[in-house]
Order: sequence, then structure tokens, then C-alpha cells
Amino acid sequence: MLNNNRKPGNFPTRAACTALVGLLALGSSLAAIAQTQALPRTPDGKPDLQGIWTNGTQTPLQRPERFGDQRAMSAEEAERLQQTAQQREQQSFAPSDPDRPPPTDGNTAAAYNTFWLDRGTQVLNIDGEYRTSMIIDPPDGQIPFREGAPEQNLMEHWRDLHGDDAFLGPEMATIGERCLLFYDFRTSNSSAGPPMMPIIYNNNYQIVQTEDYVMIMAEMMHDARIIRLHGEHLPPEVHKWMGDSVGRWQDDTLVVTTRNMHPQQSHYGSGPGLEVTETFRMVSPGEIVYSFTMNDPVAYTQPWTAEMVLYARAQDERIYEYACHEGNYALPGILAGKRRQEQD
Repeated sequence: MLNNNRKPGNFPTRAACTALVGLLALGSSLAAIAQTQALPRTPDGKPDLQGIWTNGTQTPLQRPERFGDQRAMSAEEAERLQQTAQQREQQSFAPSDPDRPPPTDGNTAAAYNTFWLDRGTQVLNIDGEYRTSMIIDPPDGQIPFREGAPEQNLMEHWRDLHGDDAFLGPEMATIGERCLLFYDFRTSNSSAGPPMMPIIYNNNYQIVQTEDYVMIMAEMMHDARIIRLHGEHLPPEVHKWMGDSVGRWQDDTLVVTTRNMHPQQSHYGSGPGLEVTETFRMVSPGEIVYSFTMNDPVAYTQPWTAEMVLYARAQDERIYEYACHEGNYALPGILAGKRRQEQD
């Protein structure tokens, strides 16, 4: 019952309440529309993803053990990690001591100085969360490998199948050695993907977009993946480097499904039945939230999902050619030596 002892005007009328709710809803709608309209758009009204992007980050794919099931860290902890990464980067830019002793740990990768490295110094901040790992599902942030699945290291798997000598021929030398695609056999990382993973350096991508196609070029081996929009997948027996990618727009999010990976490609222990679903969600002119779900029942106990951010490069920055075969004397020497051995 209403309290008739209240003076008129102490409470808003029902009409006033309805109007207030309407204004709040309108305000939220206008804010959402303003944010949507702030995104660059193509002539057909889709978010304009074109440009040069990088996915370098300090956030690892799998969650460090100390975080457990903790999906996000505090802003203070993220800032400390970023400052440490920046300080480490600045220190490594210092001139080298010409009188230093030679390295003793056998780490030949240390021959690359910081000029070439491009790991990024940022901790992923997605939807207000500073992420402890790229993987968000399963909740523990780990790849759910199936026990007894094929060897997670593709190079070792192929060696087990075909023997060591198979790698001494041009057909079975690794795809990285042949400069076909970049692939890190130690970590199962690929910059071109899918999924498109950050690597030790050269984490640069160029996106070109039309109404019917989206092209993503990873300048590591000039890996250009052409995504057909509004199309159908090719028959399963047709295998392609980087797979067969078909995309569609779901509101303002580009959703891409990839199948039919080439058998010499594997990502994190995946097999030929791998299906990767990617989403590209532009949240500002300078950031695209990129997610991918890996589905392979042979390799994993469940599909798993990871998220990262593509950051826009400055407009005056360029992508330079990665001259993979330039000065690559080792591979011709190895192949020539094996052919001579066969002749003998």
C-alpha cells in the first residue's frame, strides 16, 4: 500500500519512472551505437580490418603454474611484468662488450641480438582483464592433450614414420628449411597458422579485405592465407598449406573456419582432422581481439580456446621482406652431400 502520509512529489510517478528507464536504455543504446560507429568501416559496412598488425605479447599461450585457475591478474602485477620486459629490452640494446668470453651453454639462438627480436612487452588486456594466459578454456589454461596421442613434436613424429634419411631429400626436409612456411618444431608455433601465433620475431601481419575475400599475409615466408567469404569448404582430400579457410560475418565479428591442413603441418600435436575456428572482433581502430578454438578429437580430450590481441602498427611503419633463402648455404650443402653419398 502507498504511504498517504508522504507529501506529493516525494516519489516519482510511474510515468516518470518509465521515462527514466527509457532514457537509460536509450543512453546505453546510443553509447553502443557510438562505439560501433567509431570503428573504421568498408563501403559495405563491415569493420575495416585492413592494415598492418602485430601480435607480440608477454602473455604465454599456456598458463604458468603459479596462477592455477586464475584467469586474470591485477593491474599492478601486469604493470610490473610490462616494466620488467621493457627494462630487459632496454638493457639488451646496450653495446656488447667486445672482450666478453664466448657463450658456453650451446645456445646458438643467442647469436640474434635484440634488433631482430620482437616478442612484445605488453600483457594481454582483453575486456578489462589482464590475462595470465592466452588459453581461456579449459579453465586451467593448459592444452588438453589426449594420452597416447601422436607425438606432439611433428619433426619427431615424421622421423618415427619415415626414418632419418627421409629428411635428406627435398620432399621431406622440413617446411621451414625449404622456406615454404615458418614453423618452429620446438614449440609447434606457426606465425601464419592457423592459429596465428606470436614467435621470437617478425610478428607482423597485413590484412587486405574485399566483400568476397580476406587475405592475411604473415611476412615470415610471405605466407598469404586467402579466406573465402560466403563459400563452401573444398573436398577433404584437397590439402592446402595453412588449410582451407572459409569465413562469414556474424554481426561485426569475422568468423573463419579452417580444415584440410597439409599433412606436413601440425599445430600443438594436431592431426589431419584438425578444425580451427577463428574470430576477429575489432574493439577499436587500433585493436582486434583474435580468438581461436582447436578441435581435434584424436589429439585433445576437448576443444580448447585461446584469445590474444592484434595491435595496429603505426601508419608510417612498413613490412620488409623476409629473405629466407638468402645466404641459405646449409640446405643445398646437405642435399648435395647426401646425393654424393648415394652415388658412392
